[in-house]
Amino acid sequence: MNNSGPDGKARLSSPLLILISAPSGGGKTTLCQHVLARHPDMARAVTCTTRPPRPGEIDGRDYYFLDDASYAQRLASGGFLEHASVYKHCYGIPKNEVLDKLGQGVDVLLNVDVQGAATVCARAAEDPALARALVTVFLTPSSLAVLETRLRRRGADSPEELARRLGVARQEIAQWRHFQYLIISTTVAEDVRRMEAIIDAERLRQSRSNFTLDG
Repeated sequence: MNNSGPDGKARLSSPLLILISAPSGGGKTTLCQHVLARHPDMARAVTCTTRPPRPGEIDGRDYYFLDDASYAQRLASGGFLEHASVYKHCYGIPKNEVLDKLGQGVDVLLNVDVQGAATVCARAAEDPALARALVTVFLTPSSLAVLETRLRRRGADSPEELARRLGVARQEIAQWRHFQYLIISTTVAEDVRRMEAIIDAERLRQSRSNFTLDG
């Protein structure tokens, strides 16, 4: 694995594959946006999708927009690190792209749901490069009541859809023990501070170190 960062300079630790998961409305997208803003050299894993582009979306930046046949071909060849079908459209994270970026010494950020996180962890159990890089973080509100307040504030769901989301969220939150780190969400600033502490700690792990003593 390349021990240099994207700027070509030697780095003291191997790259990280940071996976952040949360229940719907838990704040993982906001947290990921702040992490990427603080770490401009970190890459966001770009997802493939069969849904059409929305206004302003750019292929290769927001998503890789594929037709059904191209997506099916990638899926059949094992080309996705994880994949899912949502509202009649398919989504998948290209495995080779993630591995290539890690091989170039680039930290990679994954924003996935709980099911996707389980799939990535299963893949990592079979791939030493993924296993060495993977850091899993679960972000959750302190209670379902807090999550319900957040979802109601968004105003995007009918009462029936809100009840469904909360039911799914209860099941997702119960999976927190399967992650290496747990962040109980308070404020955006505090969530980001805790995430930064996790990143710093993981970069200092002895098992990731590329340190050599000169002289």
